[in-house]
Amino acid sequence: MDKLKMHSPDLTDKNIIKISDLFPNCVSEAADENGKLRLAIDFDQLRQELSDSIVEGPQERYRLDWPGKREALLTANAPIAKTLRPCRKESVDFDTTKNLFIEGDNLDALKLLQETYLGEIKMIYIDPPYNTGNDFVYDDDFAENPEEFLRRSNQKDEDGGRLVANADSNGRFHSDWLSMMYGRLKLAKSLLCEDGAIFVHIDENEYPNLEKLLSEVFGEKNDVGTIVWDKRNPKGDAKGVAQQHELISIYARDITTFKEKVDFRRLKDNAEIILQKAAEVIKRAGSVNESSREVFKKWMSKQAFSGGEKAYNLLDSQGKVYRLVSMAWPNKKLAPDDYFIPLKHPMTGKECPVPARGWRNPPSTMKDLLSDGLILFGPDETTQPQRKYLLLENTKENVPSLLYYGGSDDALLEELDLVFDNPKPTKVARKLMETIATGNDIVLDFFAGSATAAHAVMQLNAQDGGNRKFIMVQLPEETDEKTLAFKAGYKTIAEISKERIRRAGKKTLEGECHEEWNKDIGFRVLKIDTSNMADVYYTPEATKQDDLLAAVDNIKPGRDNPEDLLFQVLVDWGVDLTLPIRKETIQGKTVFFINHEPYDLIACFDKGITEELVKELATHKPVRVVFRDNGFVSDAVKINVDQIFRQLSPATDVKSI
Repeated sequence: MDKLKMHSPDLTDKNIIKISDLFPNCVSEAADENGKLRLAIDFDQLRQELSDSIVEGPQERYRLDWPGKREALLTANAPIAKTLRPCRKESVDFDTTKNLFIEGDNLDALKLLQETYLGEIKMIYIDPPYNTGNDFVYDDDFAENPEEFLRRSNQKDEDGGRLVANADSNGRFHSDWLSMMYGRLKLAKSLLCEDGAIFVHIDENEYPNLEKLLSEVFGEKNDVGTIVWDKRNPKGDAKGVAQQHELISIYARDITTFKEKVDFRRLKDNAEIILQKAAEVIKRAGSVNESSREVFKKWMSKQAFSGGEKAYNLLDSQGKVYRLVSMAWPNKKLAPDDYFIPLKHPMTGKECPVPARGWRNPPSTMKDLLSDGLILFGPDETTQPQRKYLLLENTKENVPSLLYYGGSDDALLEELDLVFDNPKPTKVARKLMETIATGNDIVLDFFAGSATAAHAVMQLNAQDGGNRKFIMVQLPEETDEKTLAFKAGYKTIAEISKERIRRAGKKTLEGECHEEWNKDIGFRVLKIDTSNMADVYYTPEATKQDDLLAAVDNIKPGRDNPEDLLFQVLVDWGVDLTLPIRKETIQGKTVFFINHEPYDLIACFDKGITEELVKELATHKPVRVVFRDNGFVSDAVKINVDQIFRQLSPATDVKSI
């Protein structure tokens, strides 16, 4: 039985709904006196709708605006006093891996990565929350689960009882989602290299706003396009059109450089299968003959390939798979005059027919094609020659706007003995990655979820021998107690992410691996935390005279773990967070050597550092060296440090913490 509302109706809200029905463009979002978002009327726009002349009002401009935009920008630009603390016990191959897993708020992570990875990331691949009314609501300080959100917005009481019906339409404002994404995208852009690009999964709810947001952050000219992923599974809760697709927006950092340097094509799905089958047929027949050609052609006709793939049903005398393509000029207008030069038949020596609008290629290209044996003639000069396309040289195709894949990773995760709701398919991630990320490129996913992107990177490397690296960022978001993941012992999403990478790495090594792959299946776990430095380090001018004795040490009590201090220095100085680290005891002190000689950094955070130790470290001529500010045995030694390095290693940058 439904309960009575037991409160009077909100007539203002009802009136806004009525106006929204008549003039939807006049209803916007605004913050009330308490800073909470609510629906509001744009009275200038409403006046214009009701007037037959131009109504005076704010200057018109083309832009995307929402309540909280300036605050989101301020939050994105504001510095933070936080650090990344290494966690060896949760890592895999900590000392040798080039991969990172950062646990914490992705806004903080993106800020902490600015120095080290500025302009270094080739591909950003993210699947942010879709703002459907059922997802987490992200604030810039942390995540808020649905129960907390409903209580905060007076939709539920303290006992969990619902106060307002229709949760999907209450409080899930576009402005909240836009504010969450805006700062993160701005920070992410600066991490992309000049020929890099960002790929963003989204559904129909926020796609229009996402496109406007990406155009504002990256520039409209850098829009590479949108891929429609047909999941072959319409939503069962459709109120209108049953959506069975998601969208993937792609923007380049700089479209000109992107086009110059990136071979933005994908591997044809069945090219490898066709080539292997051809080799198998020829081997069974003993040679390329009429029989092997017929068997191969018959096999091709029975496959569920695309029309373009099925056209590769011919074998030449060398056993190469090919198709024939017309060489006619493709445009309606006639080709230039020199595109009409006839070709002579190699056997009869007579001229063959020229296409009505001319050849597709200029004379110089036609000459090259002839010398390479890529133009095939008919039995005599009466047949128009055709172009021979070898499949081996055309295994890639332009990235189409449609991606058909209706599977899921449920079986894959079951094989890994893991559970996760609605994981992004690894195959889809792999298909997108292979279009842009190659060699030693870095792939960043700062909404890592179940770490599909990391899994895809390892699979792709094993397949083609690349040594791509990944950086995953995931909030330690608590799992619901009712889920299988929680019952399996995973208290946070981040725990699931890390365990998937561990198990997926081992599984990948069990399969066939390319000989050139370095087999890096490890990752360094770094956790976002407050700074290791005491407040006096950041605000020495605020320290009172009575506090001076207590403020002798810049480091917080209990936070002087040498490796913690080392990683804060790496972050602050912009040193690669995946460089090899060697720890050595010299003159009784712990010294860290970063990378190989000449070292990128030498660090010693012990106390009691002598002049002799300083001189020994200077002989290595590192790029940088860092000590603890109060770590020297005397003030005289501290004063002499700069002079020692100036004499023995003048190029070294010397600092203290």
